[in-house]
Amino acid sequence: MRKRIKEITIRKLRAVNITINKRKVSYLFGGRGDSLLVIHGGGGGVNAWIDNLELLAEHFTVYAPDLPGFGNSQSIDDRFSVPEYVDFIESFTGELGLEQFYLIGHSVGGGIAIQYALDYPEKIKRLVLISSLFLGKEIAFWARYLSSPSILTNLGIAGLVMLEALTWFIRQFSFSFTLKPPFTRVQIGIGKSIMSLKGQTTVLLDELSRLVMPTLLVWGAKDGVVPVKHAYAAADVIPDCRVHIFEDGGHHIHNQKTQEFSRLLVSFLGKSTDV
Repeated sequence: MRKRIKEITIRKLRAVNITINKRKVSYLFGGRGDSLLVIHGGGGGVNAWIDNLELLAEHFTVYAPDLPGFGNSQSIDDRFSVPEYVDFIESFTGELGLEQFYLIGHSVGGGIAIQYALDYPEKIKRLVLISSLFLGKEIAFWARYLSSPSILTNLGIAGLVMLEALTWFIRQFSFSFTLKPPFTRVQIGIGKSIMSLKGQTTVLLDELSRLVMPTLLVWGAKDGVVPVKHAYAAADVIPDCRVHIFEDGGHHIHNQKTQEFSRLLVSFLGKSTDV
């Protein structure tokens, strides 16, 4: 049973804190119409999606949780694993009574969305993947380098310890000062669990033929994190698939082309494109 803690309004959306499995979970929601669930990427929480959510909320009831360890949601013991995050999405949708919905995932959120759609195909009306992970081994060198267990653990944990100690020290002298570490412990967990120096270790390309729902792959041709060829490779496997490439876009195309991106999604999901 979920317990609602508080609810506030952020622009046209509502931010809600609830407890799921004894952990605090924060999510944004608003709008009207069919349910639409957004899974954000690994760089931050749902705040990066506010502009898109406001546009999409004119046509759908949007739900966008902070994944555990991101934004205002408590982590799952500071670790990351795909099955646990898929379980989180299932618990979240179950608590909110979402039986069928459209699903969008970006970057690592796209990888989670793929696995969720494979595990619970009956719940997904249509699937949208944006610069998704798990479609091939290739990924940017800097991501592979920083995801090496030894490098990322040493850099990330050391950064966390030093910055936490420095913040504590400064606060003793009553200065108002906050420092953010380079990586959270959950981000360190993402790197260690799905990548190595050779590339992505979790690749679901061979499983994509089991995706029974209409699927849209959205990419930026200048994506510097995940190569656009992954979209074409996935489209060759997914039975009912469309690909849309923004020629002058990068990895965060939903931020770079907010209006065009939202119109594309609304059109694919079967609504008016007048956004």
